[in-house]
This record gives sequence, structure tokens and C-alpha cells, in this order.
Amino acid sequence: MKIYTKTGDKGQTSLLGGKRVSKADKRLEAYGTIDELNSFMGLLRSKIDDDTTKTFVHDIQKSLFSVGAILATPPDYKGKPIEFDINLIGKLENKIDEISNSIPPFTEFIVYGENEISSIAHICRAIARRAERRIIDLNSEQEVDYNIIMYVNRLSDYLYSLGLLFEQKK
Repeated sequence: MKIYTKTGDKGQTSLLGGKRVSKADKRLEAYGTIDELNSFMGLLRSKIDDDTTKTFVHDIQKSLFSVGAILATPPDYKGKPIEFDINLIGKLENKIDEISNSIPPFTEFIVYGENEISSIAHICRAIARRAERRIIDLNSEQEVDYNIIMYVNRLSDYLYSLGLLFEQKK
């Protein structure tokens, strides 16, 4: 199987269902940023030594494939719709609460970089925030499932919390 297809050489690509759009399309910006986030989440996961957290991050990565696929689906798609599991939002909220209860309250701005793993978590958080902005921008033109917007927002909160937790490990 060849990796290259040459079909994108002129700046166009296909959405789910085959519709061709510019590679600069807002939809591609949104799911491309989710893909970037997923890549960095893999780096983060590779540095985690706690199996429970590592598994949870891996589950997030799998959910990001669904988010990307949903974002890659044009409004006029005629195939079976991809559904988002809204229970994932609650799972993130539970993990955020768990972390918040296990770290001391902070009273000043956090300067990122206490250690490598916290820095990676904060990079992931920043990319998640950018993905959220790209999704909101897309939503201004084409409706995006509100649960996706909530999920990415909560994901950035989780990554911030995780970064704070990892800051404690000096």
C-alpha cells in the first residue's frame, strides 16, 4: 500500500464521504488541530508511569479519533452519522475533581516547566485550547455538535489539572 496518493498535491483533500475541500478549510483546521493534539497526547502518555493515568490518556486518544471523524464529516454527508459518547465529558470532570482534591491549592501563576512531563501536559493543554478555538470558528459557519465543544473544553481543563499534578513531582 502506498502512503502517498498525490490527490492532495493541488491543495485539496477529501472529507468523509469524498467531498473535496481546500486544505485551508476551517473544518480541516479543526480536525487537523485535534490530530496534532492526539500526537502530543501520545508523547504525554509515553512519559506517564502510572498505569491508571496512562490508560485514561490512551482512552482520550481513542476518543479524539471520533472527534476528528465527526469534524471531518460535512453537513451534507449521507452515510451513517458518527456519534459522540457524551459520558466522556463526565469522565473528564470526575478526573479533574480527583486531581483537584489531591493537590494543594495554588495561589499564584504557574510557570510551566518544573519537569518534562508537566511541560508536555501544558503543551497538550495549549493545543486543546487552540483546537477549541478552531472548532468554535468552524461552528460560526457550520453547526458543530455542542458536545464536541464541551468535550474539548473539558479536556483542556483536565490537561491543565494533570499538568498541575505533574508539577508536584519534582
